[in-house]
Formats: sequence, C-alpha cells, structure tokens
Amino acid sequence: MFVKQLSVFIENREGRLEQVTEVLKQEGINIVSLSLADTSEYGMLRMIVSAPEKAKQVLKENGFSAMLTDVIAVRLPHEVGMLQKLLQVLSSADINIEYMYALATGKDNAAMIVKASDAQEAVKALEENKMQIYGPDEAYTINE
Repeated sequence: MFVKQLSVFIENREGRLEQVTEVLKQEGINIVSLSLADTSEYGMLRMIVSAPEKAKQVLKENGFSAMLTDVIAVRLPHEVGMLQKLLQVLSSADINIEYMYALATGKDNAAMIVKASDAQEAVKALEENKMQIYGPDEAYTINE
C-alpha cells in the first residue's frame, strides 16, 4: 500500500546531485521519479527508486544523509480533472497534503506521489472513492 521514498539532503553546490546519481548508477539502482527542492544552503532530493533500502545504505556509505519515508503512489488516468478529484477526496477527508510530485507511467496513466498528514486515512479515502494505488513492487519497476 505504501511506497518507500528515498530522501537525500545534498549540499547546494555544483556536482553534488551528479554524485548521488553516480552512486545509484554504480549499484544498478534505477531512479523511477524524483523531486528536487532547494534552499540557499542545501537541497532536498526526493526519489522513488527500484531498491530503496539498498539505495539508502549505499548513499550513507558514501557520505550522504539519506532516509526513507512512506508515501502513496496514486494512479491517475490521463483525463481532465483527475488531479482535482484526488485533491477533493483528500480535502473532504480533512487530510493535508504535505507535498506531492508526478510519476510518469506512460501513455494511458500518470501517478502522483503524495505525502499526506495521515497516510492510513488518505489510503482509506482514496480507495473508498475507487482511486487506484500502486503497491511498492509495481511502483519501483513502473518504467521498466
């Protein structure tokens, strides 16, 4: 039901993001989706990867601060209003969205990665409204 998101704190300086991707490449870990936000001093890299536990371990071994967080991967057909429906369902259930970003899945569907204030209730509300949620195995290999 939940997908493990890998979050990495990186210094906001030239080449640091490339170093993260190099470590993952060397370990054969695929980046399925990512979001990068920055401040003046550091960046927060959030990723869905093919092997989250291994990715966390190898990044820590290479000097990066990394952690795993449970998020929800919600399947959305490529149709007008589907994102609004997702937001309406969560809003109606009094669930706050802490952040979200897109996960490209192909021609027919898209997905949103959602970090909700109450993940269990978010999943319940989404399922009650017949919205599909990717499981971990499917999310980690979605682009293969």
